[in-house]
Amino acid sequence: MTTAPPLATAQPEAESAVAAARIDLQGAVNVRDIGGYRTYDGEKVKPGKAIRGDSLEKLTATDVQKLASLQVQTVIDLRTPGEVQFAGADKPIPGARQVARPIDDTGLFQQMLAVIQTRDPQKQEEALGNGKAEQIMLNMYTTFISRQESRAAFGQTIKDLANTDKATLYHCTAGKDRTGWLTYVLLRAVGVPEGTARQDYLLSNQYRAAADAALRQQLKQAGVMQNPDLLIPLQEVRDAYLNAAVEKMRQDYGDLGKYLTQGLGLDGGTILKLRRNLVT
Repeated sequence: MTTAPPLATAQPEAESAVAAARIDLQGAVNVRDIGGYRTYDGEKVKPGKAIRGDSLEKLTATDVQKLASLQVQTVIDLRTPGEVQFAGADKPIPGARQVARPIDDTGLFQQMLAVIQTRDPQKQEEALGNGKAEQIMLNMYTTFISRQESRAAFGQTIKDLANTDKATLYHCTAGKDRTGWLTYVLLRAVGVPEGTARQDYLLSNQYRAAADAALRQQLKQAGVMQNPDLLIPLQEVRDAYLNAAVEKMRQDYGDLGKYLTQGLGLDGGTILKLRRNLVT
């Protein structure tokens, strides 16, 4: 088994990271093929293998055809049943198998919904102000490591990616937290430098900015939130959030290699297969 490079190793390749190719859709804003990133040994992650995204319930007919043309074989939905019930099921992609694989968001979605629906500025401030929204996010990221069910779902998705010859699309609601952590781990596992994997994680802020700002404006205009900026820490990805998961991983497992094997249940053969499947 080849062990992954130390997580903290800084590499010059990170400075010239190739941004993942955004897939331009009308009904989803954060869908991108993670192919194109350079690995430590100068190889590249293959396009057409792993696509990360936000939820697909608002896809147009044109969007559906575009994803079908990319030969998406499997769509893995990481949302909780509550999220799916509220927003709706994914629009099916012709030829793609749909898999429900919920990863707990520690009640973040329902909590945010409940706070918004109070329409009470004081209650909203009490719930989300003074760093409380940031703490909600930090807590959620540590559970990606600590909860066995979450580790099992992340691990199974990586196994799926090791064993499929066509494109796999995996997503949560915003495509930034559960999807972001999974992609970070996936890129690191196949030898992409830490700085590059982190850059990919942070790209969600760029791709989600307009949609998230529009939502805040709508809530203000509708009189639902007096200060919708309270939602910004919940809408964004931040280095501090990723660091919380990385630090918890180090505390519990020591390094990335042990997290992959002991935490996610991946054997050496699977990690090797993943590398062969995803890297040119």
